[in-house]
Amino acid sequence: MPPDLMPLVLASSSPRRRDLLARLGVVPDRIAAPAIDETPRPRELPRVYAQRLAVEKALAVQRAPDETVIAGDTTIALGRMILPPAETEAIQRDLLLRLSGRRHHALSAICVIGPDGTQRTRLSDTIVAFRPLSPAEIDAYVACGEGLGKAGGYAIQGRAEAFVRFLHGSHSGVIGLPLTETRALLRAAGLPLA
Repeated sequence: MPPDLMPLVLASSSPRRRDLLARLGVVPDRIAAPAIDETPRPRELPRVYAQRLAVEKALAVQRAPDETVIAGDTTIALGRMILPPAETEAIQRDLLLRLSGRRHHALSAICVIGPDGTQRTRLSDTIVAFRPLSPAEIDAYVACGEGLGKAGGYAIQGRAEAFVRFLHGSHSGVIGLPLTETRALLRAAGLPLA
């Protein structure tokens, strides 16, 4: 099959990942949300965890022989500690208190499985430093609802960008899909990207 007809499956229900792919001029032919257990394994390091989840998500999606699958995972790590997604406001508040005035790592792993079945992975490690946050700022951010359900309890593409005093790495990786690495993996799989 010519590469320009190679169907792409996005193994994610995240609108952010879909939007980031669009920045590369890529529109998935199909979206499939993978169902996997995202519980960290005992003593699992954050980098290993992020990469494992990206691969498991890609493998969890049914793939036709001519399809390419892309999956990603963004993990927020404070030292060797994997921070959970902010499933409740109480968890989000705790996460923001932990991140206040400190550096952390936003690890964004990508896995692409091409039509030949080859798995290709990359990991983007971005260092993000938050300025100290006041209790009132944390309360206001939690109340806006923007970071609920997100890794680390914040969305850097929104109001939380004002918390960042330093960022070294991939801004798009913190959002959910590092574009440089994603482009390289899709091209290696045979997608015709400029």
